[in-house]
Amino acid sequence: MHDLIAAALAEDLGSGDLTTAAVVPAGAIARARIEQRAPGVIACLDVAAEVFRRVDPALQFNAQAPVGEWRERGPVATIEGSAASVLTAERVALNLLGRLSGVATLAARFVAAVEGTGATILDTRKTTPGMRSLEKRAVAEGGATNHRAGLFDAILIKENHSALAGGIGPAVRAAIEAQTGVSIEVECSTEAEVDEALAAGAERILLDNMTPGDLRRAVERVDGRAVLEASGGVTLATVREVAETGVDFISVGALTHSAPALDLSLLLDAT
Repeated sequence: MHDLIAAALAEDLGSGDLTTAAVVPAGAIARARIEQRAPGVIACLDVAAEVFRRVDPALQFNAQAPVGEWRERGPVATIEGSAASVLTAERVALNLLGRLSGVATLAARFVAAVEGTGATILDTRKTTPGMRSLEKRAVAEGGATNHRAGLFDAILIKENHSALAGGIGPAVRAAIEAQTGVSIEVECSTEAEVDEALAAGAERILLDNMTPGDLRRAVERVDGRAVLEASGGVTLATVREVAETGVDFISVGALTHSAPALDLSLLLDAT
């Protein structure tokens, strides 16, 4: 978080805030308020607070909204202190807070869409470079569940891995023999591949781009012998039907690669 904020401020501030320096009276004090202007979930509010602190440690940031709860709109936080400092920090703070709250909001919508089915919504590695840990935290604050954090903490055998290993069976067996102590999952797109994965000892199977009918047949075919995850092109309009096929997990790349920012604004009053 700290490196990201430092880089974002450096990108925006450059050699200085020319507008504020030219227009805002020296020593001006202000009280600002961040407002949520659309329904959604506020996430990672401490990130916004840290932006203001980084610009000016004397600024007072007071949170006024719960994190991780759906709300229609309303006050999010107040900031008091140097007017120039507030204006300098404003855009970076709102960019990060809006982005992360947008991720949490979309995650909450997907979770609500599958309520009662028993399926769990997962995120993916399709994150903004440099923001993965924060975006995954926002996913969790929106009520969904984090998948692997990166290439280092789980094995997920994709189509290209299987091709290079000589097939799904050899790829699964090689992963098991590696004895890494992490979970092993393999991507399958046909019933034959599912059978091959099961025969090789796969305990978790990713059902890639299958229709709801294909997913139901895979659930019946596996019959509890492996954990099943559906993935590929899942939308809010289709996720309920996917969940009702009986899969255990549904991974949704859109949670992080396509979430619109939550509409937030900062209004400032001179004191």
